[in-house]
Amino acid sequence: IKVPNVPSTVDDYRRYVDELGIPRREPKANEVIDRKSLRPYVPLPMDAQYGQKNKQKYLGQGSVFGVLQTPPEASLGAYMGNEALQELKKIKTNTPFSLTLSIGPPHPPFIIPEKYASLFDPEKMSIPMSIGDDLLNAPYERSKKPYDSIFRNPENIQQMKALYYGMVVQVDNWVGKLLDELDRKGVTDNTLVVFTSDHGELLGDHGMSGKGKMYEGSTHIPLLMRLPNAIPAGTKINTPVSHHDIYSTILDYAGTDIPSNDGYSLRKLIENEPGTLDYTVSVWGDIEHGGPFMIRQGDWKLIVYLPVSQNSSNKTNALYNLKIDPLEMNNLIGSNPEKDKYAKKARELKKMLREWMKRTDTPYIKELEKISI
Repeated sequence: IKVPNVPSTVDDYRRYVDELGIPRREPKANEVIDRKSLRPYVPLPMDAQYGQKNKQKYLGQGSVFGVLQTPPEASLGAYMGNEALQELKKIKTNTPFSLTLSIGPPHPPFIIPEKYASLFDPEKMSIPMSIGDDLLNAPYERSKKPYDSIFRNPENIQQMKALYYGMVVQVDNWVGKLLDELDRKGVTDNTLVVFTSDHGELLGDHGMSGKGKMYEGSTHIPLLMRLPNAIPAGTKINTPVSHHDIYSTILDYAGTDIPSNDGYSLRKLIENEPGTLDYTVSVWGDIEHGGPFMIRQGDWKLIVYLPVSQNSSNKTNALYNLKIDPLEMNNLIGSNPEKDKYAKKARELKKMLREWMKRTDTPYIKELEKISI
């Protein structure tokens, strides 16, 4: 098979910035080169490369925080938004069409131009109430990596939030431009718009950053849909759902057949009709070491590691009630002396997780049955 030589997103982004006429240059004394745009940025104190005298090595995109020294149109978010807008302008609306924009921000590296970096005052950003969680009876432990301790510093988290929220505003601006183009084309009323994210960002919750943890900051993400002729404005669904459901939902509203898949159309849920699951499941990454798997039904959330390997056997399984414990600080099982009171609910959720594994051909049912909760 001959694979075409297609430039990567990063290569194309660099070409885009070059074509804007923004020259590459050597960094000044207080600057570092952004690895994506190859343009300088001014690192903030929580950046791993902040300070020339004690400059650390690059620790990955999750350790990058700063102000990009370019106009706003030269940022990664602007590049992605502009690419989608130009394609939307080309689309003919006399036939069905589909357009997907997978915009990068808000996401590490946390680098944005001054226009967005200064929108929010860090001192006015809230500090997570769970930032000091000792994680003594939790599915996760405090990281022993020296750099990770910065996410337990309130001032650092305020700065991180200010950058993150600035990135969100930039995304909002570009989404608005796409919606305006739908208006200009006269197809707003019969165009389904779906806005979601692949994961959240802990932003200091439990003294952590990033994704990959089954706490709400990471797993509870937006899912917005707009179809004026079918979905009443202001409709709100509180039932947790999954990315798996988006595929079937789009096909349902498009009026086409829905092939067998792991999700369900959310149309019945949106139209307040029975027939849709009332729980959802998430799993993160390291399945070879047991997960974790998370199942949520209403206010209840169960997080379990499966005994797939020796590395997963020492993990703490957890049950949280988000109504009485929205910060997820009180694991009702594990080493909780009153865990027997909650064993029935934990087993109910475990049974639902088993049903989900069977339906989705997830090959870890035997491992699930081995755990005792």
